[in-house]
Amino acid sequence: MTAPFPLVDALDISRWVGAAAFARGRAYARDDRVGQLTWDRGAGRLRAVVRGSDGSSYPVVVDLEGAETSRPSIVSSTCECYVGSACKHAVAALLSANAAHAASVVSETRPPAVSTPPASDWRSGLTLLAPAAPAARRDARPLALRLEHRAPAARRPVRASGSRLLARPVTTGARGDWIAANLTWQNIGFQGESGGFDPRQARWFAEFHALRGTRSYVSPTGDGIALDDFESPLLWPLLDDARERGIAVVGPRGTRIEVGGAADVVVDASLDDEALRLSSAIVVDGSVYPADAVRAIGSHGVYLATSDRILIAPLTRALTPEARRSLGTTETVSVPRAELDDFRSTYYPALARRATITSADATFEAPLLTPAVLVLHASFESGDRLVIDWSWRHTGGATSELDADDDHFAPGDDAAGRREVRDAVLDVIDDHPVGTLLLANRELASSVAVRGVDAADIAAQVLPALEAIDRVELEVVGTRPEYRELVETPVLRVTAVESEQNDWFDLGVTVTVEGRTIPFRPLFTALARGAKKLLLVDKTYLSLAQPVFEPLRDLIEEAGSLDEWETGLRISRYQASLYAEFEDLADESEAAVAWREIVDGLREGAEIEPIDPPASFAGTLRPYQLDGFRWLAFLWRHRLGGILADDMGLGKTAQILALATHAVQAGSGPFLVVAPTSVVPTWASEAARFAPGLRVVTLGATSAKSGRAPADVARDADIVITTYAVARIDAPRFADVHWSALVLDEAQFVKNPASHVHRAMQTIHADARFAVTGTPIENNLGELWALLAIVAPGLFASRRGFDETYRRPIEHGLGADRLTVLRRRLRPFLLRRTKELVAPELPPKQEQVLTVELAPKHRRLYDTFLQRERQKLLGLLADVDRHRIAVFRSLTLLRLLSLDASLIDPQYAGIASAKLDTLGEHLDEVIAEGHRSLVFSQFTSFLQRVAERLDAAGVPYVYLDGATTNRAAVIDEFRGGDAPVFLISLKAGGFGLTLTEADYVFLLDPWWNPASEQQAIDRTHRIGQQKNVMVYRLVAADTIEEKVMALKQKKADLVADVLDGGAGFDSALSADDLRGLFAE
Repeated sequence: MTAPFPLVDALDISRWVGAAAFARGRAYARDDRVGQLTWDRGAGRLRAVVRGSDGSSYPVVVDLEGAETSRPSIVSSTCECYVGSACKHAVAALLSANAAHAASVVSETRPPAVSTPPASDWRSGLTLLAPAAPAARRDARPLALRLEHRAPAARRPVRASGSRLLARPVTTGARGDWIAANLTWQNIGFQGESGGFDPRQARWFAEFHALRGTRSYVSPTGDGIALDDFESPLLWPLLDDARERGIAVVGPRGTRIEVGGAADVVVDASLDDEALRLSSAIVVDGSVYPADAVRAIGSHGVYLATSDRILIAPLTRALTPEARRSLGTTETVSVPRAELDDFRSTYYPALARRATITSADATFEAPLLTPAVLVLHASFESGDRLVIDWSWRHTGGATSELDADDDHFAPGDDAAGRREVRDAVLDVIDDHPVGTLLLANRELASSVAVRGVDAADIAAQVLPALEAIDRVELEVVGTRPEYRELVETPVLRVTAVESEQNDWFDLGVTVTVEGRTIPFRPLFTALARGAKKLLLVDKTYLSLAQPVFEPLRDLIEEAGSLDEWETGLRISRYQASLYAEFEDLADESEAAVAWREIVDGLREGAEIEPIDPPASFAGTLRPYQLDGFRWLAFLWRHRLGGILADDMGLGKTAQILALATHAVQAGSGPFLVVAPTSVVPTWASEAARFAPGLRVVTLGATSAKSGRAPADVARDADIVITTYAVARIDAPRFADVHWSALVLDEAQFVKNPASHVHRAMQTIHADARFAVTGTPIENNLGELWALLAIVAPGLFASRRGFDETYRRPIEHGLGADRLTVLRRRLRPFLLRRTKELVAPELPPKQEQVLTVELAPKHRRLYDTFLQRERQKLLGLLADVDRHRIAVFRSLTLLRLLSLDASLIDPQYAGIASAKLDTLGEHLDEVIAEGHRSLVFSQFTSFLQRVAERLDAAGVPYVYLDGATTNRAAVIDEFRGGDAPVFLISLKAGGFGLTLTEADYVFLLDPWWNPASEQQAIDRTHRIGQQKNVMVYRLVAADTIEEKVMALKQKKADLVADVLDGGAGFDSALSADDLRGLFAE
């Protein structure tokens, strides 16, 4: 038989909460204030909602352990009342669970109910909603509780432990007297209705038996329970309930049973010349009985037994174990006069909590008992360490712990009053953010240690407020420092002076508050670490949450790492815009002349000196190109670098050549231009066109092969043009020359900071460095950092710092504020103009996606391979870096299969390629109308298939891929010839070409790098184009190509977001992106 609710020993409950809280909780349980009672046996958790005296509802949870045993113990409780734990509401819940447990014992022994047909009258319907109280059976045999006092045997010494007050169930006999019949405590539950008894009365006896506790004495015959050991205070409400159920409390024949209303322990104090004599008695309903005539019922009641009378009564306050043992004795306690003061201060308050103290002969005057005081012990230690302890101090000086129960406090000093004191303390703490350090689980921590500015803040702000609370005293141990908060607004002053290193300035930041200069390093360290306040050596402190410090904190984070700070902050000339923001914050500023010119020139909206290219420059710059030249000239003059990121086809080369002409006229050294091999001839021809007066030399081979060292060439040249391969191999020799400027054309070639070519470019010495590229970002923001690390070293922190501050938040869509800062930092060093913005005279460009449906046999083959590759790869995507080769091998296979099945295996040559058919149809139409076309593909194998189709159709064409050796001749053949089609591999022809002769572009296969496609398109859509440009992207339906198109758009969003102010973010080719490519 398993009870649905636990049975917790009432004595344990009383000890847990104290007598006062137990009494109030017992009253709540008796008044039926407990609802929604549930018991989770597995979790050992009891839940209930208790209705308070003001009508409020208090959810309460009690956790128990040992739920599977006969005596579970209390672990903890929580309640929404102000006490929070171990409160009267928890008591009410536990006692209600006890009652439910007892009720279940009876209900489980009751025979199954006989079902009856449903009644048809209105009473039946209402009963379903509100069951009527069961009526007592008129023919039931009555039950009664018989109390019988059994004194110790005559041969045993008379002592309290030998006396027993036994209780047992009885019923009426044939002659109407009360007899035991065959009733016992063990079978009363089974007798119930089957024995002809009122079930409500039988259930009461089962409850009584369940509450007796495991330690209650049971007579050897098993028929009597000793009330002496009945520890549950629920006995008294249970006796009240007995009267309501018609259960009489009877005694043996000739013995009268009385149940008193209330009993109390009274101690009479009589003072004579020698001592204070203390004798105890029990008062029941105003009648006084000597202590030696009274026995205890548990710790909650007493009884008096004579030959013709038994009196039982509940106590108003629980007995201590010592008091229980003293009942039944004639012991008198004597306190010598010499020790009266100790008795009054120490023992009297404790005694008064447990008994009513009188003086019948008026010889003893009781001391005045006042409520305990909450003492705050503040121990100030070296190193600005403060230890806070709490305790209660009672009348006479005795102390108790912060969470001591009611038994430690004087009469009248109840828990509610103490709670008011603690609430007042908590209110003060809530008013001060630092006060939370004094809490544990939203309550006062009995002891806590704080140090540094927290100790100062608590000492200066919190302790005075706590000391002002009634019933709170402050005790200080050690010397209390004179902590004080500086409350005036800080005054910020910044300076910048040239350092020993040419590219760096020493930045000075001085903060003054109330005439005190705040030391630099502690202030900046605190700001960088996110501290809210700063403690100074003179014991003053200031808040760092003031408006002036918030932007300063952000700027410090960008300006450098903490380890580099000693007495100031070193700032790169590339961080001039950062200084400008420091300056905007400052109340005063002072900067070196050179620094001031840089800062003023790089401010947003600043006017750059309106110079013109020298007369020796043979070209005519468009207005936007002239602006670009002036921007380049400003950076070059101040030994700064930048990224010229104009759209493809807007004349970036001309702007650089105008700068070179300007620099040579100013007497500078030579320029070094590094470009892809295929573009070097273009640079040479463009230099001859725009700057015929400059000495231009190309280095197409290393010094080892050519026999010419860069230093020897540079002596007689104004511009040296070389390839990335030569610059990488000969980097130490190029580093021997001090170049006026280093120009990196198609700078996406150095976008990988881990590559040899990137590291080589960083070693070349130049007064200014410029990256020239229409695609500074192709895949991720790390590529932008790589370019800036060469052309603007010091603009940003380390790569790791850049990734943490900008790249990861922005690429994952979480860094809108970081994006704003990044744009602000980039603005002075990155110039980007789009065709739409600066070349509106360009004819329109129309782009269209041609969706190509695969032939049925092609579709079946594609789906078969897709399923195979998907199963093979999805398990590898958890570690993309480790399996990247395998992943991209599968991607390439599926991309080839989307184009032409024969590209993956010649055995599929018989399967028609819908893309070849679609391209052929469009080319036939375009050629017939007299247009010329550029046809791009990533795959030279597919370009060969296109060439075969054109050969078969007799269509002339020009072909260019990475293996073409006579590149210039091939390009000239198309530009000067009549071939209507130019087949170009995307990698070979994506840059360095001007092919405005064509006005149609066909992209045969999409790639997830939007910059590569845009570069291909811009071979024809650039300055010089007179016709509308039509762009067709051929995309195989329901293949990986459609997913590549979606992924490409994400990357395009990132580029637009950083460079053009778009709204997209995420661009990294992550494991999730790759999963999406293979998803169904």
